[in-house]
Amino acid sequence: MQAMMLEAAGTPLSRRELADPRPGPGELLVRVEACGVCRTDLHVADGELPQARYPIVPGHEIVGRVADLGAGVDKFATGDRVGVPWLAWTCGECDYCRSGRENLCDRARFTGCSVNGGYAEYVVADARFCFPLPDAARASELAPWLCAGLIGHGALKAAGDARSLGIFGFGAAAHIVAQLARFQRQQVFAFTRPGDSVAQAFARSLGAVWAGGSDETPEQVLDAAIIFAPVGSLVPAALRIVAKGGTVVCAGIHMSDIPRFPYEILWGERHICSVANLTRRDATEFITLAPTIPIRTNVVEFAMDQGNEALSALRTGAISGAAVLTGWRSGPPPHRCST
Repeated sequence: MQAMMLEAAGTPLSRRELADPRPGPGELLVRVEACGVCRTDLHVADGELPQARYPIVPGHEIVGRVADLGAGVDKFATGDRVGVPWLAWTCGECDYCRSGRENLCDRARFTGCSVNGGYAEYVVADARFCFPLPDAARASELAPWLCAGLIGHGALKAAGDARSLGIFGFGAAAHIVAQLARFQRQQVFAFTRPGDSVAQAFARSLGAVWAGGSDETPEQVLDAAIIFAPVGSLVPAALRIVAKGGTVVCAGIHMSDIPRFPYEILWGERHICSVANLTRRDATEFITLAPTIPIRTNVVEFAMDQGNEALSALRTGAISGAAVLTGWRSGPPPHRCST
């Protein structure tokens, strides 16, 4: 099969020819229709995640069709459309797993990070961590559900019963969270890179009542804030605009160091928390909820072998919504690789 391979941290993706994978017991072989490009993929590419292994096929927002079933799989049939998310496997035995917090499992494996992901023609996935997806929607529009949607849903739950919600970093996850928040009759305040009028206009188009740079302050104090941008200095910035008793949710898997800040902006029973990975319960909740709203994803499509271009566009903030890889361009044959 063809795949876009990350040979080592800090190197560009390379088009490779890999052996066709086969599903083992309890696994699915999924023919990839589309794979979202997530900011976490940038962290994998930059070597910022200790759980990453190399070489690796990135991608964990996978939409595809079941091509083959491993022994013992009875939940799916060939031809079914499924989603493959970030969480690829957990031990099922530790205290975290047994208490419904499998997202914290110390032995967890992650799609496109510690096991090969969806920047490829096929992917093998544990059937227990795959989810049925609707047939009617375009695959590229569903792909962002598998991480941006799931993490966004979890972050919004962590923010509690906020009437006014600040969102720092208005990308793929934020544009889904904004729709969830509006559905719950919450006011959305969008904080973007300073001077990014395009992102601010995009936020307003999704119902944000205020949009400005992260260096600006809205007139009213907010009940909660979610930080998607991997910028540690946004934590004290968010604390300063959140009311007493409010919550600041750090929703990224990686963030630059948080600078020192005065205790007075935390005092007043303000809270800081993080959201880690996802659970299967989170996925089921969101995938059931999304069509009822309905969630609309704004996607920019790239050919599968344009993975480097998609990552670059994401890094520079050139994408309004989500970048998605779909299909392959005709071109020179890929380099054969035994990995």
